[in-house]
Parts: sequence; C-alpha cells; structure tokens
Amino acid sequence: MKNIYALLFCTLIYSFAMAQNLKPTYDTLRDKENGALVYKGKITLNAIYTEPVFDWMRKGVAAYQPNGTFIADVKRSTANYKMIVFMGTWCDDSQNMIPKLYKVLQLAEIPLENIEIYGVDRTKTTGLGIENTYHITLVPTVILFDNDKEIGRITESVQQSVEWDLANISLKYMKK
Repeated sequence: MKNIYALLFCTLIYSFAMAQNLKPTYDTLRDKENGALVYKGKITLNAIYTEPVFDWMRKGVAAYQPNGTFIADVKRSTANYKMIVFMGTWCDDSQNMIPKLYKVLQLAEIPLENIEIYGVDRTKTTGLGIENTYHITLVPTVILFDNDKEIGRITESVQQSVEWDLANISLKYMKK
C-alpha cells in the first residue's frame, strides 16, 4: 500500500511540475564558496525538481509533512494570489524552505502559473534586475500579491511553518 501512495505522490509531483508554464530563462554557474550549482534568472520548480544535482529538492518534498488544517487555509485563502519567490540553489535556507513550499503549493492546489521563481547568486542578483524592484537582500523570499499589491512576505525563514505563514498572511489581509 505504501508503494501505491509513493507512486501516486510522485505522479502528482510530476504533474504539477509539468503544469508550471513559466519559461525558464536562467544561467547556470558554480558558487565560488561551496561549488554548488547556481541557477540565476527566471526558473521553474520543475527545473529545480528534475535537476539531478538538486537531490535536496526531491528529498525535501518527499519528507515534508505539512499541517492539513493550514493546507486547507492556504487553499481557501491563497488560490487567487500571485506569488514571487527569490531563492538561491546554493543556499541552505532555500534548500530547506523551497521543497516545503512546493509541497504546500501542490497539496493546496495552488496554480503554478500564479508563481514566478527567480534564482539568485550570492550577491542576490538574478541577472534580470527584478531583485531591485522587490528589495531582495535575503533568500529565500516569498512575496504574496493581491493583483499588484504586496500583501506580505516570508523572508529567509518561517515563523511557524510554510503553510502557517502563507495562511496567516492571507487571512490577515482578508480581515482588513
């Protein structure tokens, strides 16, 4: 039975990854500090998930067990919002949070076309200049928007969990 669930989960992950329609426009380089592969520019969760070197992504998604109550809150309150994510494939904080974010988005059935993801190098630049628009100094940074209005962000680490923080941002905004 566990094998069936594992197969279904892998199929679900692959389906969500393939559904992400953003065209990646990124450069690859090696981090000078730790030699890690760096994706710099506009990327997709699929590009990260399918890159063999980024086993932290696949392992992190498989291992994370989010709180179902907060997943329901995220699904109900966040589905129509846009999200912009800045991350470093070389960064331990990104390697910890982004797999969790991916799993939360999948379970909450958030449309991946509502999400833009940008990879940065250690100087927090994408090569596209968009990091300046959003004043990115730490990664990962997850920014939620209602239309073009920023309603909140998660910067570098979560307060409680990815799903709790996303739900909290959305619900606080809805109460205004």
